[in-house]
Amino acid sequence: MNEPLVSVLIPFKNTSAFLEACLQSICDQQYKNWEVLAVNDHSTDASRAILEHFAEKDPRIHVFDNEGSGIIPALQKGYKESTGVFITRMDSDDVMTANKLRVMVQSLLEKGRGHLAVGQVKYFSNRGISNGYERYEAWLNQLTATGNNYAEIYKECVIPSPCWMIHRKDLDVCGAFDANRYPEDYDLTFRFYEKKITCIPCGLVLHHWRDYDTRTSRTSEHYAQNYFLEIKLHYFLKLDYDVSRPLVVWGAGKKGKTVAKSLIDKGVAFLWVCDNPLKIDKNIYGQRMLHYSEMESMPNSQSIITVANEISQKEIRTYFKSHNQRAMRDYFFFC
Repeated sequence: MNEPLVSVLIPFKNTSAFLEACLQSICDQQYKNWEVLAVNDHSTDASRAILEHFAEKDPRIHVFDNEGSGIIPALQKGYKESTGVFITRMDSDDVMTANKLRVMVQSLLEKGRGHLAVGQVKYFSNRGISNGYERYEAWLNQLTATGNNYAEIYKECVIPSPCWMIHRKDLDVCGAFDANRYPEDYDLTFRFYEKKITCIPCGLVLHHWRDYDTRTSRTSEHYAQNYFLEIKLHYFLKLDYDVSRPLVVWGAGKKGKTVAKSLIDKGVAFLWVCDNPLKIDKNIYGQRMLHYSEMESMPNSQSIITVANEISQKEIRTYFKSHNQRAMRDYFFFC
């Protein structure tokens, strides 16, 4: 097999408890032609010393300091220093399976430019995994098994940040890490989608994703729900919204109100529907709440669904199916 260089970008901050396992999993890779670009984001623990120790033993590991603050500047620094043909990310608290880089490189060599190698993930934790994470893992792996990740891109991030690989030229086409929008992994996923980078199906678990109380996705404000909704709405309006069709927002809960308020602020006209008798005909943000039966008079509409209840979601899908409307063209689940 041709063995192009793989650049592994690792932003790190105060993960000394996990770094050794992370780095050892990279050193133990079956695929040997890699370089690590590890960027220290102002750690106050022993993280940098651990990286330096590994770098002394393995010349493929390089350590830098973040020139800014946060994951995005760290990724920008790592990418600037990288020289690989293929680019991937790694979280400093996670663990790779021994075959991860080999499988991803082989997939990209077989499929060529315009493709994204992805892999299935497995959460692990000393305290066990919550039902929410188990469901997210199962949902994500089901999409990855078929390579149909973009089919539900407006629900959640459909490509895990530490489990993808791409040709450098394709990453540049997608804007690499230039965008200053958090969550940065979700934003990049939408740019893969925008540039029609095809996900390569994968049935193998290639990455072990560690969960613990102080992980960045749990503690940073950049990963709060309002940031996710802002990204969803930004890319929906840019990529999938048809201005010639009526836009309808379904649901009057917290997410529905956030989406509605944002649309109003952006000057985007929409109708707002729900099935809650306590809210129908109410005025919220100057917008009259309608019963969803009003949809019957709008057969050409596009819909944003903010209803989280799974039973209600099934009923809504059945409704759209009965009206010959199609997901990702006529309706988009935002949760």
